[in-house]
Amino acid sequence: MRDVLDRMRRAGRPPLHTLSVGDAREAYRAGAEILDLPRAALERVEDLQLPARDGCRMPARLYAPSRARLPVLLYLHGGGFTIGNLDTHDSLCRQLALQGDAAVLSLDYRLAPEHRFPAAVDDAWDALQWLAREGSAALGLDATRLAIGGDSAGGTLSAVCALLARDARLPLALQLLFYPGTAARQDSDSHRRFAEGVLLARPLIDWFFGHYIPPGQREDWRFAPLLAPDHAGVAPAWIGLAECDPLVDEGIAYGDVLRAAGVPVQLELWRGVVHDFIKMGRVVPEARIAHAAAGRALKEAFSP
Repeated sequence: MRDVLDRMRRAGRPPLHTLSVGDAREAYRAGAEILDLPRAALERVEDLQLPARDGCRMPARLYAPSRARLPVLLYLHGGGFTIGNLDTHDSLCRQLALQGDAAVLSLDYRLAPEHRFPAAVDDAWDALQWLAREGSAALGLDATRLAIGGDSAGGTLSAVCALLARDARLPLALQLLFYPGTAARQDSDSHRRFAEGVLLARPLIDWFFGHYIPPGQREDWRFAPLLAPDHAGVAPAWIGLAECDPLVDEGIAYGDVLRAAGVPVQLELWRGVVHDFIKMGRVVPEARIAHAAAGRALKEAFSP
């Protein structure tokens, strides 16, 4: 992991937080698959559009290892609510479909600063409701076996959608959370320990959130699901964390809060790796191990 970070520094590319939003998105897209596993071949890869509440059509991509009537995971990509798209997480979604023997529907929800909080929450929730309502007939899937998941900001959105699903009595088999952000303030010990020298350094977090949400709204649990008034009855959780990550403490805290509310939680912590490691499968073995662990969690959650 240290060698990967050293090579990134030697490459001399400007940090994302020093770029314009458009340039940061392009830089992230261009670098997204350099360290990621090659895109695995799948039986089904289909581009779709899903309806949002305001009439917008949201791009989405369906991945499935076969044309069987499979259970389905709605996947929400990371990128600080500001960068990222279907292509930046294409390889990861293919791995989850293969390892989990399930369909994966990846959503290109709208990004800040053009669409600030809570637009991403609304888009994710609209997509989840559509999938539960229409996925079986429209896509030939078993949408009665439904899960939600994501990494980083996508993990935050997934945790929020799991709470919304509980309130709407929409049953979910699992919430699959890779290093989710869950806290309103970035003041934990891990935020201090990993404020610099890692991929998700403090200036980048500040840049993301500055585009996404005004400071006065950060106590809203749809931004910080750790602050939700009640976590009882939400879907079982699988939480995968990186040890050298500013978000690791709030990921652990979220697992503790869910357990205290009686929610089944499986939490796995990979030592020595940084935020975004699951997209480094060419060079970081823990990424491939995490893909397999997430796949097992999906299989177990979807089993009859």
